[in-house]
Amino acid sequence: MASSASRFIKCVTVGDGAVGKTCMLICYTSNKFPTDYIPTVFDNFSANVIVEGTTVNLGLWDTAGQEDYNRLRPLSYRGADVFVLAFSLVSRASYENVFKKWIPELQHYAPGIPVVLVGTKLDLREDKHYLADHPGLVPVTTAQGEELRKQIGAVYYVECSSKTQQNVKAVFDAAIKMVIKPPQKQKEKKKKQRRGCLLSKCPLWSEACLSKMKVCSDIPSRRCASSKLLFVVDKAVGFPEFDFA
Repeated sequence: MASSASRFIKCVTVGDGAVGKTCMLICYTSNKFPTDYIPTVFDNFSANVIVEGTTVNLGLWDTAGQEDYNRLRPLSYRGADVFVLAFSLVSRASYENVFKKWIPELQHYAPGIPVVLVGTKLDLREDKHYLADHPGLVPVTTAQGEELRKQIGAVYYVECSSKTQQNVKAVFDAAIKMVIKPPQKQKEKKKKQRRGCLLSKCPLWSEACLSKMKVCSDIPSRRCASSKLLFVVDKAVGFPEFDFA
């Protein structure tokens, strides 16, 4: 039975202009490919979506990738829970800009927010007529997309086609799952960031003590005299569990 509780998730799409971000959003929200007028930027959209038994209120934000919008675009990033970073499988330049332009921009304006990498226009990658009309075009392969995913540290890489609707839903399902079920590594990273003083910066800890894996007798209490913070022992990095009580 699906949960009635609804959590709001802000999902922002980014990527070069003309890679199909707006078409992808229209296709996802209307279940059809736009054949007439395609707006430069999609109107914000919000709807309840059920993913793996969890109901969320998904808010979709579109952005313009052109340089003319470089100053305005980051205003949409505030409060984002996840980014859908898109490139075209038939545009090598948009593929390269993921690493050159978009990741640096997101790290600057929205550090720590997860990214779903998406390759759009899947139907054109093996379209003989399209390739014949664009001599010299070398499409991006699935393996190259996966390699880029690893380089930018994304968990999901999805290839989709708005025209055929293939994998369009999978794109936003992945984005939702990144928020409601974050990967274990991401959880551990956040957990470590919340921990107390760094042992390496504390003058009351010595290499000799750590090598013997025991508490130094010079430590008078469970508090660090330099930072006034409680010591936190991390089992994950090999330190034993101490009882400071």
